Order: sequence, then C-alpha cells, then structure tokens
Amino acid sequence: MEHRQLGRSGLRVSRLALGTMTWGLDVDADTAADQLTTFHDAGGTLVDTADVYGPAEEILGDLLSGHIPRDELVIATKAAARRAPGPIGGGASRAALLAALHTSLRRLRTDHIDLWQLHAWDPGVPLDETLAALDTAVTSGKVRYVGVCNYSGWQLATAATHQTAHPTRTPLITTQVEYSLLERGIEREVVPAATHHHIGLLPWAPLGRGVLTGKYRNSTPPDSRGASDHLASYVEHHRTERAARIVQAVLTAADGLGTSPVHVALAWLRDRPQVTAPIVGARTTAQLATALDSDNLTLPPAIRAALDDISTPERSYPERGPTD
Repeated sequence: MEHRQLGRSGLRVSRLALGTMTWGLDVDADTAADQLTTFHDAGGTLVDTADVYGPAEEILGDLLSGHIPRDELVIATKAAARRAPGPIGGGASRAALLAALHTSLRRLRTDHIDLWQLHAWDPGVPLDETLAALDTAVTSGKVRYVGVCNYSGWQLATAATHQTAHPTRTPLITTQVEYSLLERGIEREVVPAATHHHIGLLPWAPLGRGVLTGKYRNSTPPDSRGASDHLASYVEHHRTERAARIVQAVLTAADGLGTSPVHVALAWLRDRPQVTAPIVGARTTAQLATALDSDNLTLPPAIRAALDDISTPERSYPERGPTD
C-alpha cells in the first residue's frame, strides 16, 4: 500500500486507514485480530479508534501487546465526544481531556498515542482551554500529533489559527469528517479551510455508510450493518433518491472497469484534494480485504468526471462567490 504525508507533519501513513468503531459490537475480538493482521500485511499502518467505541480500545490494546509490533502501527484515538455529569463533566475541558487520555493509554496498553483527536467541538468550554490541553499532552510525551473531528469550516480555521499563532503551540495536522460520493458537503467550507492550513483529511464513512456498496438498493440484507439495531438509522441516513442515482453510477463504472463498487467509491475519494487516508471499517475480514484492494485502482479521468458531476453538492453564496 502506498503511504502519504499526514498533513503538514513528518508522519507518513498508509493511504487507507483501518476503523474500529464496531469492534466488540458487530466485530468480535477474533475477527478484529484477523482484520488487523490483514491490514498490516497489506502495508496498512494507520488504525483509528476512540474512547467511546465500546471495547474497541481494549481489543486493540490486547492486539498491540503481542499480535502486531507497536512501532509498526500509527494509533489514532479520540476524546471529548460527549458531555457527562460530575465535576469533570466530560467534553473538552482540560480535566476531562487529560483524564480521557490517561484512560485511553491504559486501555491501549501503550505509553503514547500517535494521533490524538478532539472528537467534537464543545461550545461549553473556552477553546483556548481545550487546545492548551492538547499542548500539554504533546509536551508530556504521551501524544505525538493532534487533530480534530467533525469540526465545521469556521471551527477548524479558528482552532488551526490559534495553534499557529504562537511557536510553543502544537499545530493541528488532521481533521476527521464524513466524506464520500454521497456526502460532499465538506467541500463548501471544511476542505478550503483544511487546504489553507495544510491539514490532512481523514474521511469516515467513505462508502456512504455502506450504501455505496450497492447492497442496500432493494432491501436490507439481514447480516448487514443496516440490520443491526444500533446502526439501522446510521445507514438509513443515506438511502435517498439522490443516493440511488449516485449508487447506480458507481455500479455502472464498476461494471465497465471490471471491478467492484467498493473499489470505485474508495478510489474516487482517496484521490480527492487534501485527502490523506479514508477510514475503512468492515464487518468481516473479507470485506476489509476487498476495500484494501482498491489501492491498486486509479480511476480513468472520464469516469472520475462523471462521478464528480452526478454527486456534485449544491453550492450557493458565499461559497460560489457573488458573481457566479
């Protein structure tokens, strides 16, 4: 697998990342071990998890303790996903973030995290307090690089500018956002902000929450994520008439190229401006292997242009400009 620079940093990662959101839920520990081995054997290095992904951090920590050498993987995790009761209160306060970091290190059985990400913007905490906690984590040696997730364009630009305003602060190198042929809204403001600040994009749900595979066109397979109680609404979000037209275009392109819709959707996204590594989650090892094979596909310009055209998001003032 090819590797890319992660934002404006000295860190290089595989151009596909392994997601662990369903480890311990729809993916048992044995299958997780198989997936990590398959990913590592394919040249994959970037593994993404979070402190709120159920037992995912603990499963990954068990695997790091003897299954795969720790120094051959880039471990990314997150904190600040939700508010909670109590004096610390969860969210992105200094106390909550540093407590979450301690817990993640313990679960992952490691002395450092390669990429630590703020899972969400927290309007209840001053931004300088939140970002100062990231600086503390890096200067302590417990974190190597930092990023954010699910930030809007103005939020990303504000945080990035704050971190570059003084040489002692740690710059943001990534933003993790939903991005696929079905969800291109970030191209209005987030992508321009990331480009301006040299921040790499880590797209989640690169297959449109599974819809771009084509398996949900007519019904919901009983063994799919969409049939799972905790993920049914997650999939339904992208089962629309517009999505159906895009899925059909992906299937047509895949048929013409003699490949799978998974390969087409991932290859399209992987080579979008500012994208570093789409994060691929899979229910089975076979599904993951199929996704990893997309690294060998480069879309012909005509097919890329056709997919761009059918999935182009609606743009208006001020994104288009006053005279467009």
